[in-house]
Parts: sequence; structure tokens; C-alpha cells
Amino acid sequence: MASKYIPACFSRIAMLLTVIAIGLLLPASLSAQRAVAQDPKSELKTSLNSLSTLYQQEVERLERHQKQSKELYDSGLISRVEFENGEKALADARAKVEQAARDIAAANQPAPNLTLDVSAGLPFSDRPWSTGNSKIDGLIRYYGSKYGVDPYLIFCTMSQESGFTSAAISPKGAQGLMQLMPDTAARYGVTNPYDVAQSIMGGTRYLKDLLTMFNGRVDLALAGYNAGEGAVMKYGNTIPPYSETRNYVKLILARYSKKQTS
Repeated sequence: MASKYIPACFSRIAMLLTVIAIGLLLPASLSAQRAVAQDPKSELKTSLNSLSTLYQQEVERLERHQKQSKELYDSGLISRVEFENGEKALADARAKVEQAARDIAAANQPAPNLTLDVSAGLPFSDRPWSTGNSKIDGLIRYYGSKYGVDPYLIFCTMSQESGFTSAAISPKGAQGLMQLMPDTAARYGVTNPYDVAQSIMGGTRYLKDLLTMFNGRVDLALAGYNAGEGAVMKYGNTIPPYSETRNYVKLILARYSKKQTS
């Protein structure tokens, strides 16, 4: 009797110890998962990777389209201008893929140590932002002040839209520094979307109207800038369920939330 009882007792003890171990490990595992899920840097990396995938898919689509265009052009069925516009759209799409790769590389870098830079005399976080072009910087501040829009928000939007390239054109037809669609440019009196002053003026006025329309909600204003205000209203004044738009808003807000002195 005793020889049968002892193994059964050990078996129950082993089971009890297993249950206790699982009970101790499970909360720690869940806590770690929550920490990962709530890590803003991880969310930023996810958004960047998703955006990179979208950009790469667009490049592949344009490459297929341009291959067909080349055949049509060689056969004299489309004009040189149309073919060159396709080449430009493909080059812009490839530039976005490269920019996304740079952004991903930057996001994978360890957070900078915000110590004093003796040469500048200011902490890194207090350095003024700059597009690298003093004329564009001045126009951003001028129109931001004129229309009551934070210049740094204009800067962040421009960076995401065109990478500060005044000749930029998207596959969908958005043009210039602020990537205005032709109908939006016309709405704000922009006759030359590649003129830096006109582009910044039009884009700033559009941002101002969107901020007013959505009661100062920067996220909704950005969603409207990317997808159109109609799309935001269609989904009950929320960010539309478009991957590109949601990633666009996340990336700009991630940068804008680390606001620098302007």
C-alpha cells in the first residue's frame, strides 16, 4: 500500500509545483508583453516598416507600368512627356523607399544622450529646426505666423510630404514642397505649386482650415491633409482606416511630439 501511495503523492506535488511556477511566470510574461506593446519606439518602427512596404509595393507597380510605357513609347503610341512623367514618378517612389530605409535605420539607433554640446552651447533638444534652406525656413515661419499655424508642424508635414524637395511630384499628382493636389492648389490660389512661397502658403492655409474644421485636433488635421477632409468626416471625424494615412499620422505626430524651439 505504502509503495503505491508514495509515487502518487510525488506526482501530485510535482503538478502543484508546475502550477505555481506557471502562476509566477505568467504575470511577468504578460507584463513584458504590455511593455513591448506600449513602447512608442516599437510602434514607430512598426509604422515605418509598414510604410516602407507600401512604398516598395508602389515602386514595383510603377516599374511594371513603366516597362509597358517604354514599349508604347518605342512604338510611338505615347508621347515623350508622358513617358518622362512616368520616369519621374518612379524616381520619386524610389526616393520614398530610400527615405523610409533611412528613417528605419535612425529608429534602430539608441536614443541620443541629451548632454550639452559645448560647440553650440545648447542642449540638442533646444536647437532650432531647419530644412537646410534659410529661405524656406523663413517662409515657414512667416506663413505660420500669418495664418496661426505652428511652424514646426508645417516643417514636420513638409518633411514627410516631400523631404524638402520643391520639385517633388507624387504618383497621385501631388506637387511641390507641401505636395498640393491640383484642386487644393487652385482652392488657395496657388498658380505654381513648385514655387516654394506659393506651396508653403497654400499648404499652411490648408493646415489652418483643417485644424479649424477639426477643433484643433492635429491628428485629424494631418489625416485630412493626407486623405482629404471628406474621408475624415466620412468615418465620423476619426482617422480613416487607410494604412498609408494611419502611418502618415503616426510618423508626423511622433516627430512633432518631440517639439523643438522654433
